[in-house]
Amino acid sequence: MNIGVPKEIKSNESRVGMTPSGVFELTKQNHKVFVQKNAGFGSGFFDQDYINVGAIILDAIEEVYDASEMIVKVKEPIEEEYPLITSKHTVFTYFHFASSEVLTKQMLKSKAVCIAYETVEDPDGSLPLLTPMSEVAGRMAIQQGAKYLEKPIKGRGVLLGGVPGVPPGKVLVLGAGVVGIQAAKMAAGLGAHVTIMDINMKQLRYVNDVMPNHVVTEFSSEYNIRKRIKDHDLIVGGVLIKGAKAPKLITRDMLKEMRPGTVVVDVAVDQGGCIETTRATTHEDPTYIIDDVVHYCVANMPGAVPYTSTLALTNVTLPYVLKLANLGWEKATKIDKTLEKGLNIVNGEIVYQEIAEAFDSVLIS
Repeated sequence: MNIGVPKEIKSNESRVGMTPSGVFELTKQNHKVFVQKNAGFGSGFFDQDYINVGAIILDAIEEVYDASEMIVKVKEPIEEEYPLITSKHTVFTYFHFASSEVLTKQMLKSKAVCIAYETVEDPDGSLPLLTPMSEVAGRMAIQQGAKYLEKPIKGRGVLLGGVPGVPPGKVLVLGAGVVGIQAAKMAAGLGAHVTIMDINMKQLRYVNDVMPNHVVTEFSSEYNIRKRIKDHDLIVGGVLIKGAKAPKLITRDMLKEMRPGTVVVDVAVDQGGCIETTRATTHEDPTYIIDDVVHYCVANMPGAVPYTSTLALTNVTLPYVLKLANLGWEKATKIDKTLEKGLNIVNGEIVYQEIAEAFDSVLIS
C-alpha cells in the first residue's frame, strides 16, 4: 500500500503522524511510505532519518495526498486539506467530528474512509489510541495551570505546592479518567491539595486506592461542583464521552462564584469543552479571561511537547497502521473489532452513532 505522512499544518502543531521507526516497520513489509519534506522536523526527526529507513520524501503536501492511498496524521484535516482528500483515501488520525460540523460535512463530501484514533475502542471500553495523548494532556494541564496561576499572567498568585508555613494550592479535577488521573498525579506530586470528581463510583474507588491522602474523591454533581469551585485555585476539565460532545459541567454563571485569578484548563476542548465559556485557543495565544477567570483551552496541548507525544502516539498507532496497510480497511476492521470502532465516516455516510446524534442525524446520507 502507498502510505502518506503529511506535515501537520494546524497552528503550532509540531507532531508528526509517524516516526522513522514506524516507517521502517512499513517499508520492510514492502509498503511505500511518502513523507512530506520537514514533516518530522518539529518533533526532532529529520528527512534523512526517514530516507534511511526507506521513505520517499516529497516536497509538497499535494504530492503526498496524490501519491497515497492511506494518510496517517495527528490532527484533523483543516480547510487547506479538504480539497486534497478524495474517495481513494483512508484517513487515520484524530478527528473529533462531534465538535465540528464543518469538518464532518467536508469529510462526508470527500467520500473518504475516516478512521478516528479517539474512537478506536478495546472490549473493556478503554481507548488505546487516545490514552497516550490523554496522559500527556493530563500532565500538561497541571504544568500549564501552575504557570498561569502566576500573578503576572493574571492568575491568583498561588504556588501550587505552597511552602512551609503556607498551605498548598487547591486543584479541582473534573473526571477520573486518564486525563483526570494523570492531572491529579501531577498536582499531588507538586504538593497541591487535589479533589477529583466523577459520576463513576467504581473509578472513584480506584482513585481513592491508588492516590496519596491529599487527593480526595467526591461524587460529581452540580451542587458539589458549585461548592468546590469557590475555593479551588486551578480547575481541570477532563471529561470525555466517546465520540460525543462533552457535557457542560461549569456554566457561565458559575464563573462569578470563583475567586478572581482562578485558572481553568479545559482538556475536553477537542470535544467542545466541559466549561460553557470554553473556546479553542492555540499555543501562540493560549489564554483569555472571562469574569476574572483565566481560561487555558488549547486544542492540541500535546503538540507543545512533540518529541514525547510523537513517540507515544506511534507506539500505539503503528500496529493498526500495519493492519490497515496489510489487509486494507474493510478486511482489517472486519477482523479487528477494536479498530472497527474507529470507523466514523465511510463513503459519504456517518457510521458512528454518537456523531450522528451530535448533529441530530441530519448528516447521514
